[in-house]
Amino acid sequence: MVVNCSDHFHGFTQKMQAVDDEVLGAICRWLGDGRRCWLATVIETWGSSPRPVGSLFACNENGSIAGSLSGGCVEDDLLEKLTGGELAKNRAQYFQYGVTTEETEKFGLPCGGSLHIAIEPLTPEAGTLQHFTDLREQLSARRHAERRVELGTGRMSLHQQDVHAPLRWDADSETLVHTYGPRHQLFIIGAGMVSKYLAELALKLDYQVRVCDPREHLLNEFGVPGVMLINDMPDDAVSKFADDPASAIVALTHDPRIDDMGLMEALRTRAFYVGAMGSTRTSASRRERLLALDLSAGEIDRLHAPIGLPIGSKTPPEIAIAIMAEIIAIRQHALAETRESLAAATAG
Repeated sequence: MVVNCSDHFHGFTQKMQAVDDEVLGAICRWLGDGRRCWLATVIETWGSSPRPVGSLFACNENGSIAGSLSGGCVEDDLLEKLTGGELAKNRAQYFQYGVTTEETEKFGLPCGGSLHIAIEPLTPEAGTLQHFTDLREQLSARRHAERRVELGTGRMSLHQQDVHAPLRWDADSETLVHTYGPRHQLFIIGAGMVSKYLAELALKLDYQVRVCDPREHLLNEFGVPGVMLINDMPDDAVSKFADDPASAIVALTHDPRIDDMGLMEALRTRAFYVGAMGSTRTSASRRERLLALDLSAGEIDRLHAPIGLPIGSKTPPEIAIAIMAEIIAIRQHALAETRESLAAATAG
């Protein structure tokens, strides 16, 4: 069963939920309340830019906002232009900030920076609300979704995707193709001391964190707000919650009866990282046990054990830092490989 932690989890998601979900959630609320609103997406940047391509900003006719484009004065100016009818009044529109040096200084953009955005006016119609509701449901189910928008016609469509892809902007046809993906997740097997420090680090890095342990008393004492606690055997929970390319899975109980069960399933998932805590000798014994449990050598080769970057860590917080550092390094490598594969497929 899942331990009831709705107060902690709800409070966390309200404060630190991924920005995309915050913006999409605001749009759904405004449309559901019958309010007209706008969605702006960063489609290109030149020079230095405080926000990456794909960043979202939304506002409604009453001046409420969600998300960010620059972290500076761009949002205030854009809100004024939209609510005043100067931009995207009746149709989607391309717009650029930072055309001149004066603009760059006025809007707080870094030296030489410019910001290119696509702005969509959204009216409270059933089809529009359903479009964004469906997109949020895809993300909630930890699936990727490609959103295609034709600025000239305002036509929007959604397509499920297996992997993330960089945002694409076709200036000639004014078509935006933006892949939304699930938030990165850390799935922790075991509710011990290292798990607590690791969960806190991961939360600060905007990971969704789940901790699974069949020992209910340890979960009850975990005490890290914002973590979803799962009182179940790890194999079932891994299969249900962490079988996707945006998840990292770590086994930290030191109890092979629990860790091995979770690893048997984890090494067959699409998770980008699977690791287990233990010494070199313990890790070698674990690999022998996993081979005897019908996992292939290739599946076992995916296991990072001993876990974490070798930084000489000894204490629980140091071990947590080493684990999180390795997860970040592996994630960035996997992202680079995905981008290279997509580029090669497009070129071919």
